[in-house]
Amino acid sequence: MVEVSRRSVLIGGLAALGVGVLGACSPDRPQRPESSPLPGPPLQASPKPGQKVVEASLTARPVAVDLGAGIIANTWAYGDEVPGRVVRATAGDFLRVNVDNQLPAPTTVHWHGIRLRNEADGVPDVTQQAIAPGNRFVYAFTAPDAGTHFFHPHVGAQLDRGLYAPIIIDDPADAGDYDAEWIVVLDDWTDGVGKSPDQILADFQAESGPLKSGMGGMDHSSMPGMNHGNSSLGDAGDVAYPHYLINGRVPEAPTEFRCRPGQRVRVRLINAASDTVFKVALADHTMTVTHSDGHRVNDKQTGALYVAMGERYDVTITAGDGVFPLVAAAEGKSGQALAFLRTASGQAPPSTIRPRELEGPVLLGADDLAAAESARLPDRDPDTTLKVTLNGQMSPYAWGINGKKYGQDTPLTVRPGQRLRMQITNSTMMVHPMHIHGHTWSLPDRSGLRKDTVLIRPMGGVNVDLDADNPGAWALHCHNIYHMETGMMTTLRYA
Repeated sequence: MVEVSRRSVLIGGLAALGVGVLGACSPDRPQRPESSPLPGPPLQASPKPGQKVVEASLTARPVAVDLGAGIIANTWAYGDEVPGRVVRATAGDFLRVNVDNQLPAPTTVHWHGIRLRNEADGVPDVTQQAIAPGNRFVYAFTAPDAGTHFFHPHVGAQLDRGLYAPIIIDDPADAGDYDAEWIVVLDDWTDGVGKSPDQILADFQAESGPLKSGMGGMDHSSMPGMNHGNSSLGDAGDVAYPHYLINGRVPEAPTEFRCRPGQRVRVRLINAASDTVFKVALADHTMTVTHSDGHRVNDKQTGALYVAMGERYDVTITAGDGVFPLVAAAEGKSGQALAFLRTASGQAPPSTIRPRELEGPVLLGADDLAAAESARLPDRDPDTTLKVTLNGQMSPYAWGINGKKYGQDTPLTVRPGQRLRMQITNSTMMVHPMHIHGHTWSLPDRSGLRKDTVLIRPMGGVNVDLDADNPGAWALHCHNIYHMETGMMTTLRYA
């Protein structure tokens, strides 16, 4: 048994990236046109006097990674690990991250969930030109808010490779009333072991056509290798994956988290998958949800919870005595990801184990959580309201917003200082985890819950409010990577 010190980080294969307090000097940003930002304020911002500076380096490159059980996947990753190494800072710190693109294709890095300055947001042709192969690029920004986040590319289907890693922004006021911390990263995996993400996207694009009015053709049978499962949420994904991972490991070779019985553990759950909603449970344990997308919620106990693509939840558990499977079941699909909590000797259950908690009530954040008072936006009526309708169908494969695919869309506009309400309506028969960049929504009809990624059910809808306090051009899109890349994206732009 391994004794865990208070607030130690157990990440199961993830290691702390070399970050720390450095001086104000920084590497020069390359001046080649392929790597330069779009016109606007210079990206290489400077820290304020006395502000702590955290510096990190990322190398995006082709690599062979061991997923366990003899499965070696040729993929792209940050360094030589999947997930990449953790970047960690404290709210209010200034981050300077030097990205070296050693991939055979352009790339960017998006800092998912962080309310940063527009020029560092990592969206090609919106906030910057993509980083050309062989070039470097420096992202520089202040991380103003604490929370569990992750980073990934925003180019094509690159997220469906191994290009993702956690970024944890600690709260200096956090009392730390737990004994250990785990970071649990969920993923669906095909790259290097099945059809490549680029081929999956190309197949979808070959089947693409115009958006239909209404619900439209939902026949999955027209494309081989697609998901045929059912879910209580509705149609939850398009792709049947060969493997589902926790911290880069297949269920046959799972990560083990170790602590002592009775210890209190903070678990940071991140769904980095491209097409899969996970239903998560730790056998014989009750989870207390404390944070959603980095923001404090009123504590809510559950045996299981849904985690959609792009969502993050912090939960706490009190460790039992024994060996317990942590299972992330692929919703509406065949397969699951697996890890273990071990507090005593004993044989681990089989990789197909399914905790009884998965068969009971399952928490859905946007329906079941309420913002803690400290996380609520001030009460205020909206100054303006915009309608955001999600459109699309499987055959022909097409997705869009307000009746248009991205590139043909009309951007949404807001004025600085306004309280904006978006009325998001899902007119399709699939779930869509909608993600806003550079801001956090408040859900006024759901007790003010704060989120940047909201799972919207088929034929459902939600009102979301934001304060227009971060000027720029910001992406709004579905975090199913194949929906986004075939049209379900637009931008919110400040007038």
